[in-house]
Amino acid sequence: MGEYKTEEQKKKFYRTGDWNRLRQQALERDNNECQQCKREGKVHVDSIKVQGERKSVELNVHHKYGIEHYPKLALVLDNLETLCLQCHNKMHDRVFGATKEKKWDDERW
Repeated sequence: MGEYKTEEQKKKFYRTGDWNRLRQQALERDNNECQQCKREGKVHVDSIKVQGERKSVELNVHHKYGIEHYPKLALVLDNLETLCLQCHNKMHDRVFGATKEKKWDDERW
């Protein structure tokens, strides 16, 4: 167990066999479904691998308590949950392609 403060330290962690095995356990436990969508009454499952094509990434395994602040929980299954990319990005306040709402609907002169 180490520190995961820098991007390089985090990348190194996410390439380890220990992480990949635990990640797979979390996906299986969560039936390859986004747990946040499930809480909202929706279903978002993993994509299916098509022969000869690259599999699209639909799901991430999210640390409820981030590894940079809680390194001891980095490899704890109960600290993980499966989320679709959209929900995962919302959890981390990363919203892409959002349009700004107009303040006024009328024309400007």
